[in-house]
Amino acid sequence: MMTDAFETILFDTPRPHVARITLNRPAQMNAYSFRMTQELLAAIAAFRDDDTLGALVITGAGERAFCTGGDISSADAEHSRTVRTQPMGHGREMRDGMQAVVLALRRLDKPSVAMIRGFAVAGGLALALACDLRIAGASARLGDTSNKVGLLPDEGGAWLFPRAMGLDRALKMTLLHEIYPAGVAKDLGLVTEVVGDPVLEAHTLDLAEQLAAKAPLAVRLTKMMMAKAMETSLESSLADAQMAVMISNPSHDVREGVAAFREKRPPKFEGR
Repeated sequence: MMTDAFETILFDTPRPHVARITLNRPAQMNAYSFRMTQELLAAIAAFRDDDTLGALVITGAGERAFCTGGDISSADAEHSRTVRTQPMGHGREMRDGMQAVVLALRRLDKPSVAMIRGFAVAGGLALALACDLRIAGASARLGDTSNKVGLLPDEGGAWLFPRAMGLDRALKMTLLHEIYPAGVAKDLGLVTEVVGDPVLEAHTLDLAEQLAAKAPLAVRLTKMMMAKAMETSLESSLADAQMAVMISNPSHDVREGVAAFREKRPPKFEGR
């Protein structure tokens, strides 16, 4: 998909088999509009449906922010009127907007990585937590500011925040609208890894390229198994594993992986 198809995001492939979505409203600290959510959905779907792409990086343009949540300062006037006049308008806006983006990311069977510069707060933090991994620059700041103006963690934060950091810490963060330095956020469970700002992009793209080079069937089935296991019993998870190996173990990729190991060469996975 070409970048010029969008107004509020950029979509490109900076490394082999790696897609990148850049939230491109730096003047607004990459706060999302409803238009941006629709463009994010289109770009995520393009990545999902392209089997030549194995990993997705999501980031924000500029140095100031990954994403600062919903844009409450300059909403589109026509869209705002539509929301006010529709039955359940605000709820429908959330359902069809950033909530749909969070669900689309969580449903991906290929890995996604949030690359975080600057602030990732409120809905921006929810967007980052919807990704599988979060790599933050040392100067990044993460937290939830929604309650500061009387808003709610409605983009998925009420579900994502407690699972990342525990209910007590999530409540404290949201109710007191706290923002944490990257190192503290890592200790709290909000960040996977913190690296120096100058190497953030190269490090994240290296990681994404490594993920994209792995056996596609194994990656997709592992993601599905682990995501489902978070919500089910050990017995159910083991049963899922038994069914999954019926797909993976007889696959061409496993035969190729074993042959490459024996022949001491890099494997050439085909996703079949």
